[in-house]
Amino acid sequence: MDPIATSTENDRQEILNKYRGLMRSCMDWTSKTERREIRRAMVYAMNAHKGARRKSGEPYIFHPIAVAKIVVTDIGLDSTSLICALLHDVVEDTFAEIEDIRAEFGSEVASIVDGLTKIAGVFDHKSSAQAENFRKMLLTLSADIRVILIKLADRLHNMQTLQHMKQETQLKISSETLYLYAPLANRLGLHAIKTELEDLALKYTEPQMFIEINQALKQTQRQSRNYIQSFIRSIRDKLNEGHLKFKILHRFKSVYSIYSKMVRQGIPFDEVYDLFAIRIILESTSETEKAECWKAYSLITEKYKPNPERFRDWITIPKANGYEALHCTVMGPRGKWIEVQIRSKKMDYVAEKGFAAHWRYKDSEAALDPGLQNWLDHIRELLETPNMNAVDVVREFKTNLVTEEVFVFTPQGDLITLPTRSTVIDFAYEIHTRVGDTCIGAKVNNKVVPLSYQLSNGDQVEIITSAKQTPKEDWVNYARTSKARHKIKDSLRKERRSITEKGKEIFSWKASQYGVVENEHVMKELLGFLKIRSREEFYFRLGSHRLDATKLSEFIRLKKEGSKFKVDHPDPKKRRQMRDRIHFDELLKEKWGINTDMLMVGEDMNITDYKFAECCQPIPGDDILGFFMPDSSVNIHRTNCQEAIRLMSNYGNNIIKAKWTEMQDITFLAGIRIRGEDRQGMMNDLIRVMSIQMKLNIRSITIDSVDGMFEGDFKIFIHDARELDAMSKRLRAVRGVFSVSRIEELD
Repeated sequence: MDPIATSTENDRQEILNKYRGLMRSCMDWTSKTERREIRRAMVYAMNAHKGARRKSGEPYIFHPIAVAKIVVTDIGLDSTSLICALLHDVVEDTFAEIEDIRAEFGSEVASIVDGLTKIAGVFDHKSSAQAENFRKMLLTLSADIRVILIKLADRLHNMQTLQHMKQETQLKISSETLYLYAPLANRLGLHAIKTELEDLALKYTEPQMFIEINQALKQTQRQSRNYIQSFIRSIRDKLNEGHLKFKILHRFKSVYSIYSKMVRQGIPFDEVYDLFAIRIILESTSETEKAECWKAYSLITEKYKPNPERFRDWITIPKANGYEALHCTVMGPRGKWIEVQIRSKKMDYVAEKGFAAHWRYKDSEAALDPGLQNWLDHIRELLETPNMNAVDVVREFKTNLVTEEVFVFTPQGDLITLPTRSTVIDFAYEIHTRVGDTCIGAKVNNKVVPLSYQLSNGDQVEIITSAKQTPKEDWVNYARTSKARHKIKDSLRKERRSITEKGKEIFSWKASQYGVVENEHVMKELLGFLKIRSREEFYFRLGSHRLDATKLSEFIRLKKEGSKFKVDHPDPKKRRQMRDRIHFDELLKEKWGINTDMLMVGEDMNITDYKFAECCQPIPGDDILGFFMPDSSVNIHRTNCQEAIRLMSNYGNNIIKAKWTEMQDITFLAGIRIRGEDRQGMMNDLIRVMSIQMKLNIRSITIDSVDGMFEGDFKIFIHDARELDAMSKRLRAVRGVFSVSRIEELD
């Protein structure tokens, strides 16, 4: 950044005040030697940024001082991190080189500053070039988590001063924050920073909604003050009876969490009832903290009736980010539900500082929290995964920021932790790749279930395998974890390569018999005629016996018919090419309704090339189109989908025509809604049509019945639209069924 002006006397005094405030915040736990190093870093940063100013007009050095203050007070890192925070922008924005930092402050500081420099500006998850930078940055993250913790402090201060940026910059930075930084803060246990990042981002992405919710929340806080104090007094009296030492705090939901609940549940502000929570922090020793938390829970629920569905025990099994507490929701005075959080003082410190809580202390073993280490090991495994492009790395890393988990057990009683909504296939691959590849189902609590079965807390899972089983493409749709998805895709790629090589050999042998010349022009015509997208897919279909060899003969016949088409051109060679090209294209359009440059969608495509849009869930037989995404993948939409209509209106250049190839082995999830008479035996009759007559797999059933009428939503795996139509026709013939319609958008 170019210097704008030298510091004025007022600037120098303000810099000195901010520096003194920073030193006061770390005075209690730093040595004289550490404070001397912090002062050296401060002087170095001031000289490097001399004359530079931020968009607000204030001296640039204000920013690194503010970041260092957040690192110390809000995150609680060590003196090395504080020094790195002061220096975090000098390599990116000034004359300094990383080797200068190494020579001046040592290898540890240089390594962290280098990692922070690499992070700058790389969190654009839609750009493959940016994603490649992100992959490189993650290598630094997995080596030293302080890189990300300091970067979170940097992002927080940037968000706090975002009002000085242009609107498009505000939107870009806020979107990045919601996509990655806030979930990352949450994953690392930094709840306060995560909450502030979300609220600040909402302020710029949804400004009107932010203002409305913020005003309504302040009004609620004023109205609830007396009620909260009354409830706290009653709780305090009860805990005193149990001779517990404690303090009680209360907090209101953040603006962003209220906004998320309103959007998720489709409700107005007035219907968000759990707007505040009571927090009980016990003065306990490490030996008694868990027992005293349970004692406090028992005392509270003696006085106020708890809601059993809203109880959470994160003491017995802590969250992935180290969070420990008991959460319960009780019916308070005047019929109001109130959330109560119970934790010890140590649990509260970890809850506020997360994994960063371990870095303030010099005990190296304390810094190696098992939960953090397991997560870093998983990230390292992700980075070392072959055949995964940079965009996928970003996407999978985002998935791994999820802290909601499900706890299940092996038949031997070993605890396995998986992300929430994980399925049997995730469990199988978590055990071992070979177990996943040969999995055909499982016994969950001694009941046989399919691979797509979603696991719940406390389930005991026994995987059923078969030596004849191999991974299928639709397994990717069941998998929740990045580990399972990658292993499935990797196995499918290996199998596909083997079949493709076999197909090449078959074609070489057949080509001489059918008179097909393997040049670019003829192969393009052949692939267009067969409705296959590429040579590799052609070889794959041939090698897997999914291609009828008689179609090659039909292609030759059409070529011969094309030779009769007359075209005038002085060059005989050009005339022949034009004649064949024009006539062949016309035959394709007339016979198949396609162009040779259409996108062909089907089971023989690489599963990473395209994905089906969740908004409309297209199935074979639907009219479809493709939309090129920024990461070069293609989203397939139904042409009458509202989102597809919006895309065609705004991004016409990114649209490509698409058509289904012949589908044989793949099934697609579709939804139907049935309305009818709620008579005895109706459900059996409906299931008989779907499962026995049509031989289809039912994924889920949701039924609602009122006054002798029922409405049921069925999610079914089907092959194409014709099969769906045939099933719907049979269902309409069932006695008492009034209507059968397709569900346009599946949850």
